[in-house]
Amino acid sequence: MVAGERGDGTRHAGAGTSAEPTIRQLRVFLALSEELHFGRTAGLLFVTQSALSQQVRDLERRLGLRLFERTSRTVELTAAGRALLPEVRAAVEAADRLRRVAAAQTRRLSGELVAGAIGAEASMPHTQAVLGELRRRHPGMTVRVVSLNFADHVAALTREEADVVFLRPPVPEGIEFHRLAVEPRVACLPAGDPLAAGPRLTMAQLSGYPVVDVPPEAPRVWWDFWAVDPRPDGSPVRYGPVVPDMEALLHAVAQGGVMSFLPAAARDLFPRPGVRYVDVADLPPSTSAVAWAAKNRDRPAVAGVREAARALDRARREGGPPGEPV
Repeated sequence: MVAGERGDGTRHAGAGTSAEPTIRQLRVFLALSEELHFGRTAGLLFVTQSALSQQVRDLERRLGLRLFERTSRTVELTAAGRALLPEVRAAVEAADRLRRVAAAQTRRLSGELVAGAIGAEASMPHTQAVLGELRRRHPGMTVRVVSLNFADHVAALTREEADVVFLRPPVPEGIEFHRLAVEPRVACLPAGDPLAAGPRLTMAQLSGYPVVDVPPEAPRVWWDFWAVDPRPDGSPVRYGPVVPDMEALLHAVAQGGVMSFLPAAARDLFPRPGVRYVDVADLPPSTSAVAWAAKNRDRPAVAGVREAARALDRARREGGPPGEPV
């Protein structure tokens, strides 16, 4: 126990400094409280252990509290550290929200659109058509396309990290979308699996076959649709390993013993050794869409994308080029 410190991890009045903790120090506190290991935490934060220790000591000095009990073998939160943990987490989350809102405001003022895309949606013809029509209507708008994984492709909208996202519905409440295209789904199977040998399967043949899962942050309503859970006969799906993105999904399938359902375009976009795509006779199709947060539907950049998508719909119905900019 250090001078000026009580046994419960607190210190006598005046033991701390008047400087407020930095957000960086609070992030360090959160990371260490989760790992409870200086070496692992330093690796996650890309700093040396000595720099990490210095950040922790400085934070404790600023707060006037001892936050961690350290021995040569263990790291544990003190009672004071445990009491502060939810407040620190709330402060860091508030700082993150501030950063996201500020970034969204900057995009609006600068005329920038951030368009997220999951899988290969950025390469699909309908995505390129919408973005092309948007640029034609708003030549001064800057468009930045970012790739998103399974966990954050919808959360990017609610966190305002993307203005719109090109994705495959369904989507959770609070998200709106405009349908762009419809295509069949196929079974993605290990190439050596007996079920992969034929040209076509039925859902009954795939009954009981494990399906890859996605992180809990991904909308469950979305993955239930893609996993076809429950199956047409009412039986639940048995899940295999959790995968964060398309490459991890394909790798898991190629290893054997697990499958997934994907858009038919995956045949051309994701050919991989050890993977085979097979048609499924009674599998409903999938929809491609551009989505946005309902609360942001009237923001200029989002409204521009919505109008570009509607113009393409009108052109398809009328059999001519998109209309003039509105």
